[in-house]
Amino acid sequence: MGYRYAVIGAGRQGIAAAYDMAKYGEAEQVLLVDVDATAAKEAAERVNRLLSEPLATGVHADATNTDQLMSVLNGVSAILSAVPYSYNLRLTEVAIRLGSSMCDLGGHTGIVREQLKLDDRARTAGVTIVPDCGMGPGMSISLAGYAMSLVERPREVYIWDGGLPQDPQPPWNYALTFNVGGLTNEYYGNAYFLRGGEITEVPCFEGFEELEFPPPLGRLEAAVTSGGLSTAPWTFEGKLERLENRTLRYPGHWTQFKAYAQLGLLELEPVQVGDRQIVPRDVFHALLEPKIVQPEIRDVCVIRTKCVGETGGRRAKAVVELIDYYDESTGFTAMQRLTGWHASIVAILAAQGRVAKGAVSVELAVSGPVMVREARRRGFDIQESVTQIDT
Repeated sequence: MGYRYAVIGAGRQGIAAAYDMAKYGEAEQVLLVDVDATAAKEAAERVNRLLSEPLATGVHADATNTDQLMSVLNGVSAILSAVPYSYNLRLTEVAIRLGSSMCDLGGHTGIVREQLKLDDRARTAGVTIVPDCGMGPGMSISLAGYAMSLVERPREVYIWDGGLPQDPQPPWNYALTFNVGGLTNEYYGNAYFLRGGEITEVPCFEGFEELEFPPPLGRLEAAVTSGGLSTAPWTFEGKLERLENRTLRYPGHWTQFKAYAQLGLLELEPVQVGDRQIVPRDVFHALLEPKIVQPEIRDVCVIRTKCVGETGGRRAKAVVELIDYYDESTGFTAMQRLTGWHASIVAILAAQGRVAKGAVSVELAVSGPVMVREARRRGFDIQESVTQIDT
């Protein structure tokens, strides 16, 4: 007998996750749940076409209607939330009441920490809750965990990741592959790193650097954005000396967007414009989104992680890198694959009882080696190297 899964949100990442659950999760059924009944139905039909098997079902339900969700999701082994992060605490409560495991695509570290406070209730219910899955945080942190496993005594961990168009078009040289609110949320406020073994706040857009990648990517720029490490700094506080991440973009991106931030366009407090109160970020979204959304996105996603420490009493460095491209056979973007499939892997393992019960942070839920094994099963090309460092 197979497992029953549910994906809440039938958008890009949700469809990719549902496909992966159906293909790799010993699925009896996958529900694609959305407030838009047509979107849910069409998403399920696409998954079934790709699989040549009718495992997916589109279901209409409102993520804000608890009673409706309780009815629709009854008997589901694992739930994956692919809706904006503001819904996730409510959905965690629903999952615990149902006795279903759950993971989500996160997006807000404060909400994730509130979800983790429900650990006792999740344990009592016998379920697993894993917030903040996806590409980054998510796969990026899993690959960092794998790099740490390749060094006997990890001391420093660095992560660089980003999703980019394969054919960048000026002046933006960027294409949006997820919700625009998620993008601007990453560019606002402070990141939390470990420096000297202690939690350190670092402002967005700081830490600019340039890195080289294999062709056709070439030189990319990296800068600090918020939320990319999720709760990992608190988990590894006092255990690692440094833990940092930066987001990768094509050259020129950070200069543009830092200027927008300095102008105040990312602010959430309303400003007076004539006789009206207007939220600057709402205006920014309305102007920016049409410029960076493309009807067809052929993208590339990059994750590079580096762990520095000691092995056999000598300084050592492990580098783990994943570069993934738009998939012609399924029509899934690299962002869909890395985001949806990482979350799907966690949901599948939770349904199968292979993740600890309770509310578990993404960096602790699935070990790096297990995640890499599952990712390679799905065809991801993960390169690794371990070298000694001369001192």
